[in-house]
Amino acid sequence: MPGLLFVALIFFVTRFIVRIVRAFFEGVQAGRIHVCWIDETTARPTGKLLTAIIWLFALVAAYPYIPGSDSEAFKGIGVFVGLMLSIGASGVVNQAVSGLMLMYTKALRPGEFVLVGETEGTVTSVGFLTTRIETLRNVEVTLPNAYLASNVTRNFSRLVANGGMRLTTSVTIGYDTPWRQVHAMLQLAAERTSRIAQDPPPRVLQTALKDFYVEYTLIVCVADPKLKLAVLNELHAHIQDVFNEFGVQIMSPNYEADPADKKFVPKEQWYQAPAQPAADQPATRQPGESRATPGS
Repeated sequence: MPGLLFVALIFFVTRFIVRIVRAFFEGVQAGRIHVCWIDETTARPTGKLLTAIIWLFALVAAYPYIPGSDSEAFKGIGVFVGLMLSIGASGVVNQAVSGLMLMYTKALRPGEFVLVGETEGTVTSVGFLTTRIETLRNVEVTLPNAYLASNVTRNFSRLVANGGMRLTTSVTIGYDTPWRQVHAMLQLAAERTSRIAQDPPPRVLQTALKDFYVEYTLIVCVADPKLKLAVLNELHAHIQDVFNEFGVQIMSPNYEADPADKKFVPKEQWYQAPAQPAADQPATRQPGESRATPGS
């Protein structure tokens, strides 16, 4: 009886301490309590981890007072249970440690839009063992934390305040189309697309000079990463419309033999519509023209 009473006393004291710890971390998570060494995102896992540690210490303290704990049978059962836990819990411990690493490094937070491997979507929860992501196709994907810890995570929401999320799309156009015209058409398509931020403005880069065509990449900014598919859908439609309006084919040329004529853009066609020369563009001399000198 004295041993059982001491075990009961340890249980009630531990339960009282756990309630205090739980109330403290719930206050931190809700924003009612502010401390410098923990924030709202790590309050919940820290509280659960500390609660588990307190109960383990209580179990160790109460073990000698359990009736029959010093018998050989009880010791054998304890060794058997410990062996089974050590064998079966290795994977669980790996997942739990990976989950703690994700939580405390703040690589993922609920509500953020991320890309992990081939899974892209909004994080709905980050647990000790698994993380749930809701994709743009309304599918919930459950990923083991060990998988997240060993793969590259792209977080599109973390830097949204710095001008929004950058979206890119590329087209490949033949060398016989003026690059200034392609730049102007892609920028015109971006201007027609709604929900694209104009600060910073859309940019066009020539990202590659291939054997048969030039690769043009359009970079635009979107305020909400969740609008990625909708914005790309509208942008691609406007790109097709603009190229059709100005009679430029998007189909990339390929050859089995060199064409008879040279594939180049004459200077008089450098600024095909909708491209416009800059106001401070210096006049270029035609081949064979001599440069005028003062006093001549």
